[in-house]
Amino acid sequence: MKHNHPLSDRRPADKGPVPDMMTDALEERIRLCDMLERVAAEDRDALGELYRMTSARLFGICLRICGDRSSAEDVLHDVYAIIWKRAGAFQVGSIYPVAWLATIARNRSIDWVRSHGRRPMRPIEEAFAIADDTQDQAVTAERAETVQRLYDCLNELTHAQRDAIRTAFVDGMTYAEIADARGVPLGTMKSWVRRGLLQLRGCVGDD
Repeated sequence: MKHNHPLSDRRPADKGPVPDMMTDALEERIRLCDMLERVAAEDRDALGELYRMTSARLFGICLRICGDRSSAEDVLHDVYAIIWKRAGAFQVGSIYPVAWLATIARNRSIDWVRSHGRRPMRPIEEAFAIADDTQDQAVTAERAETVQRLYDCLNELTHAQRDAIRTAFVDGMTYAEIADARGVPLGTMKSWVRRGLLQLRGCVGDD
């Protein structure tokens, strides 16, 4: 008797609750990975979205190392130019997207400091220690609503898509590792994740 692979089941997912690990941090991770994939495909709108979502944090890194706002702003411009060129090198599961972006900002800032014969204004190891902006109650409530919407939208995906996204973004496995573990071609795995992310983006963005 022929048995289908469990991930080949295309039936709608059950409406059960999403595990607690699917937090707002995961929602951010999924969004950032999706944006980086679109930037790698030379989507300038995605680069704009990525800038709006991450520029405050990356600017903080640049400012801590460079020491003045004008220089940090110049370096930040370089950082996003580098991201535009290197987005295709980002690999889901190998490193968190925020850490990947922060490393680019840190390295470019250090290069700038060295090229100008300066010393970092703050210890390099402090560059990543950037406090999150304080959110008022309205923003916090909106964030919670978005996260709940993500939970609901994840449950709308097929089992294959949901499993692939959870494994990549929660367990931290690369697409190649997941494909090998599930016994499917790498192209199929990438397709599941890509289509799932597209569906999530459309679902979460719906009014």
